[in-house]
Amino acid sequence: MEDDPSLGFGRSESYIKLEQLGEGSYATVFKGFSELNNKVVALKEIRLQPEEGAPFTAIREASLLRGLKHANIVTLHDIIHTRETLTFVFEYVHTDLSQYLERHPGGLHPRNIKLFMFQLLRGLAFCHQRRVLHRDLKPQNLLISEVGELKLADFGLARAKSVPSRTYSHEVVTLWYRPPDVLLGSTNYSTSLDMWGVGCIYVEMITGKAAFQGMKDTMDQLDKIFRVIGTPTDDTWDGVSQFPNYKPQKFGHYQSQPLSAAFPRITEICQGENLAYSFLQLQPRLRISASEALRHTYFDELPPKIYDLPEQVSIYTVSGCKMSPETNNQTVIKIKQ
Repeated sequence: MEDDPSLGFGRSESYIKLEQLGEGSYATVFKGFSELNNKVVALKEIRLQPEEGAPFTAIREASLLRGLKHANIVTLHDIIHTRETLTFVFEYVHTDLSQYLERHPGGLHPRNIKLFMFQLLRGLAFCHQRRVLHRDLKPQNLLISEVGELKLADFGLARAKSVPSRTYSHEVVTLWYRPPDVLLGSTNYSTSLDMWGVGCIYVEMITGKAAFQGMKDTMDQLDKIFRVIGTPTDDTWDGVSQFPNYKPQKFGHYQSQPLSAAFPRITEICQGENLAYSFLQLQPRLRISASEALRHTYFDELPPKIYDLPEQVSIYTVSGCKMSPETNNQTVIKIKQ
């Protein structure tokens, strides 16, 4: 194989396309096989429009991922550019957190939640230290390997904060995981944007259901959040009335309630409610950072060595870091009505 002149990085002949895995707004993802290293890969294929060139989201994802080498961030192996397509070759990871949650309904094993959370925060802290926001955190974008490695994926909406821009598109995070400041119309945001999403994902892993399941639009999503966290006013959040979508007449006026009232299972997790509160703050400046969250007492029972690992080394190389069997298992069987 090594002597075959048609093979090499950047060449489509180096990869065999297998079955389709999924389809997104600007790309189709296939399972593939690399003739270069005889490994299974994921091929993210972007069809190019004549005269238009590569979509900006694709260029952004490639440029950011090239600089993000970390055990908890999906690896970009290669890029293939032809006249019709732009293909990213990623490491293949067999499932994502959304599918994992579906297979284990009712909430995950507390130990596994902790291991997933640590890895999510570890990957995110690495991004944030490099001034990169993910901007689209949701279970579908968190890949899970067979041994329980969690990897951040789908950086199509991500942006490096070093790029001078104070105004971002606020259609950036799937509605359920979108923070209230962005829902209210704020475009001046930072790493705190991602931290709200982390809190939503944390609650979802505990309960098995999305924390704030809006069914209609931005106002409905805000209403779902305020029912639990409380409706903000200028007294509780200075300047909130200045946001373009702050329309008190369109959502109810609620008092805040303990997270344990809305999500009772959170009380079963030691320090669980405290950690969730630190993410789910209405005001972005009050949300805990990823690096601070890694040092939260919630993680105290994990082996101290995981804090000293090189960036590209998995936490599962540390003795004592091991997934527990999930108690809730479900085989999804579709029944025709």
